[in-house]
Amino acid sequence: MEQVQCMIDWIEDHLKGRFSLDELSDYMGYSPYYYSFKFHQVTGVSIKRYILLRRLYLSTEDLSKNKRIIDVAFTYGYSSQEAYSRAFKRVFGINPGQYQMKKVPVQSIVKLTTYKNGAGSTMNVSRKIEVNKVKNERSDLFDKNILHIMNGQLMYDEFKTNKLLGDADYAPFNEAMCVNKTTEEILNHTFIRTRADGHNESEESYMDKVIVPLHDLFNKEYTCIVLWFGEDMFCQMNVLTVLSYLEQTKYKGKVFLNSFREDEFKVNQTELTLGHYHLTYKETMIHHVLPSNELMPIMYQAIKIYLDMLKAENEVVKYIRKNKDLPTKQLIQTLFHLFPTIGYGDSQYIELINKIK
Repeated sequence: MEQVQCMIDWIEDHLKGRFSLDELSDYMGYSPYYYSFKFHQVTGVSIKRYILLRRLYLSTEDLSKNKRIIDVAFTYGYSSQEAYSRAFKRVFGINPGQYQMKKVPVQSIVKLTTYKNGAGSTMNVSRKIEVNKVKNERSDLFDKNILHIMNGQLMYDEFKTNKLLGDADYAPFNEAMCVNKTTEEILNHTFIRTRADGHNESEESYMDKVIVPLHDLFNKEYTCIVLWFGEDMFCQMNVLTVLSYLEQTKYKGKVFLNSFREDEFKVNQTELTLGHYHLTYKETMIHHVLPSNELMPIMYQAIKIYLDMLKAENEVVKYIRKNKDLPTKQLIQTLFHLFPTIGYGDSQYIELINKIK
C-alpha cells in the first residue's frame, strides 16, 4: 500500500510537463513491469489510465480560466494540440474548444489514495450552506410551481428533514437504472413489470417504492423541474431515464440539473434542453451502444462506464476476483473507495461479489 501511495504522490507532482515512466521506475527502484502490476493490483486501474484521466481532468480547470488550448496541451505533456484534443474527446465526448465555450460539468477525477478517510454521507452543515447558496443565486427555482427530483430516498429524507427546499415540491427517484433490463417506454406497466422482475420483487412492492413517491410528477403541472443527482454513473443513468420520461410525456417546462460529487457537496447547476435524451436512452440502455448525439461530459463519461460494466470481465469484476478472499464487508468498502465514478451501492456490489465467490 505504501509503495503504491508513493507512486501516486510522485505522479501527482509530475502531472504537468512531460515525463517518462522510466523516471518513475528510477525513483521507485523497481522495474516498470513490477510497479505497473502493483499499481493496478491495489487501485484497480492501470497507471497509464490514471495519468491520462488526472491530466485531462486538471486541464479542464485551465480551460475554464480561458487559457489557450495549445498552452494547456503543452502544460500537461501533450506533443500537440491535436493529440490533446483527441484524448479529451475520447474521455469527455466533446473537444476542448466546446468545453471552453459551454463550461459544462465533467466527472471529478480526484487523486487516488490507498487509505480510507472515513468520511460519511450524512447531512452536514456544508450541505446546508451549499443548498442555501444555490437558493440565493436562483431563488426562482424554489417556488411552489417547481418540482425537485432527488436521487433516492436517503437524499429526499435528508432534504425534507432539514427543510432545505422551502415551498417547492420534491420527490425521490428510487431506482438503480444501471442494472437489470429496461423497456423503451418508461414508468408504464411494461416498465414496472420488467424492472420489478429484475429487482426480484413484486410489482406491488415496486410500485410502492418507485411509482407512488413520484405522484406529483404524474399529476401536477410544473413550470420547471430540478434534478438533484450525483455525477457518478449510477446517478447519471437515473438522470438519463428521467429526462427520457420527460420527453416521452412532452414536458414543455424548463429542466435544470444540479450535479454534485458525493464526497464533496459542491453543486454545479446546468440548464438542459430536451430533445434527444429518449434516443440516447434507447441507444444506451436498450441497444447498449454509445450515443449518436453530443451530451454533457458527465453523462457521456457515465455512459462509457455503464457500457464497460456490462462486460463480463470489467475492471470491477477483475478486482473482486483478485481479492475474493477478503471479507465481503471489507471488499465492498474498498470498492467504494477505488471506484467512486461508478456509484454502485452495497446491493449491486454484493450481487457481483456473490456471483464471483
